[in-house]
Amino acid sequence: MTPIAPARRPAIRRRGIRLAASGALAAALVAAPLAAHAHVTVTPDAPVAGGYDVLTFAFSHGCDDSPTTALVITPPADGIDSVVPAVQAGWSIDVERDASTGLVQSITYTADEPVPNAMRAAVELSVAYAADAPDTLAFPVEQLCVDGSTSWSEIAEDGEDPHDLEAPAPVVTLAPAAEEDGHAADDATTETDAGEADSGAVPVALGAGGLAAGVAALVVSVLAYRRTARR
Repeated sequence: MTPIAPARRPAIRRRGIRLAASGALAAALVAAPLAAHAHVTVTPDAPVAGGYDVLTFAFSHGCDDSPTTALVITPPADGIDSVVPAVQAGWSIDVERDASTGLVQSITYTADEPVPNAMRAAVELSVAYAADAPDTLAFPVEQLCVDGSTSWSEIAEDGEDPHDLEAPAPVVTLAPAAEEDGHAADDATTETDAGEADSGAVPVALGAGGLAAGVAALVVSVLAYRRTARR
């Protein structure tokens, strides 16, 4: 075996350092997206105050690598008129309601089989937003795992970046109710009233015209009769 010349050893060491650095950078790049998505998310379909919507709650991680067994979703006390859980294949559903009001307090989705870490899963809720709902609605989620649990319930305060929170609650941002709908209804009513007024004016005008024509015919008849009588 030919020995490596002493002059080449520093180059080999530098190459080894570069390869190690490249490997560390690649690992960091892979870990960064995983860390950024290491929370429970909510995706709305039509987030408009006063409207109906379907919310999809998703996750792709467990509790410190422990498989997920259940999600407990707590709707906000204000801003929601109704909550209806959607049947999900592979999940059983338990709904807890307020004994006095009957309003939904929490929905628990329990997985038929624990969801392994690094596997995505999702559940859905149908909701009806109140017309006077606030701009943002938080839906705290308790993620239960084979070992341990994570409470995704932190809510950013004014001026605080939600991305700085360790366990942020899923949040839905609502668009305001469409005001033009009411204006359109008023305009439609105005147009209808105007149309009714116009349609009412047409018979009146026709009646007046008919009356004038009748009077004219009567005058002609009287004149003709007088001329005939003089003869």
